[in-house]
Amino acid sequence: MALVSSVLRLAAVWLLLTGVSACTPPPDGAAPAAPVTAAGPATVADGSAPTLEELQSATYHGVGEAGGPFTLTGGRWEGKPVAPGAASVPSVAFLQDFRMAGDLDSDGRDEAVVLLAAGTGGTGEVSYLAVVGRSGGQVVNRATAAVGDRVQLRDARIEGRRIVLSVVQAGDQDPMCCPGDLVTRSWELDAGGLKEVASIVTGRLSLETLAGTEWVLRAWARDEPAPATPEVTLKLDGSNLAGSAGCNGYFAGVKAGPQPGDLQIGAVGTTRMMCPDPEMAVEVRFLRQLEGVKQMRFVAGQLGLAYTEKDGTSGTMLFGRRSSQ
Repeated sequence: MALVSSVLRLAAVWLLLTGVSACTPPPDGAAPAAPVTAAGPATVADGSAPTLEELQSATYHGVGEAGGPFTLTGGRWEGKPVAPGAASVPSVAFLQDFRMAGDLDSDGRDEAVVLLAAGTGGTGEVSYLAVVGRSGGQVVNRATAAVGDRVQLRDARIEGRRIVLSVVQAGDQDPMCCPGDLVTRSWELDAGGLKEVASIVTGRLSLETLAGTEWVLRAWARDEPAPATPEVTLKLDGSNLAGSAGCNGYFAGVKAGPQPGDLQIGAVGTTRMMCPDPEMAVEVRFLRQLEGVKQMRFVAGQLGLAYTEKDGTSGTMLFGRRSSQ
């Protein structure tokens, strides 16, 4: 017996020194320890989608009639004039800092989804969805799909592996200038590229499209950001637009025009509070541009109000949705 006890004690010591596990099960509810591998920690780039800066300098293909490749500089590429001496040139532009990210192919790494606009030098502007990922340390445009000519993006999201866009596009009876169908469209990424898998008409563009959302002014025009303060807001309240003009509250009657998206703004009324000069300057400018609004449209998920002032100055104010959080 003494010999057996000595052997058992020596065996126990040997197990401790060599690290060999006994066959004792783990405690209830505890998972067995995962094996240690020789691989080092993953870098940020391995699982993260390309950044906005990288996307605005990336090379894209499958865009426009020529197809590319086109390498953007500061979010834009321009070609040669369509004809000798012509003022207009073909172009590809990154749309309004639009970027979504998600794992579209279930490989554990996120891809970025962006919107590009291809201009031909005429009045048309065809928008494209592009999926961009990383491969071998490089930013790579994995797939591109046309969304359509003068299609307006209202909202966008990623649901699982599916890209879902809510858009305004021309219906059967709409002129190309004035699309009116509200459509939900979906794409999926597979080995063959981006495939559109669903397209459902959900209604028509109307004033009620704005209902239920408070909009916050983000830009005076496409290339001119508005100040964060004072905040200028807009909300449809029955048959009125109302909100804060930066200092005072305002309200204005609004009616739909003859074509989808056309607006007719009535006289603008405000409260009468005085504020510091910078706030009043914002208010005066906003009310002046609001009075000249003739059309609403959607630009990369933002509400655009196109205006023409009395002196002929024109532009498009851009509003973002107020976050619910």
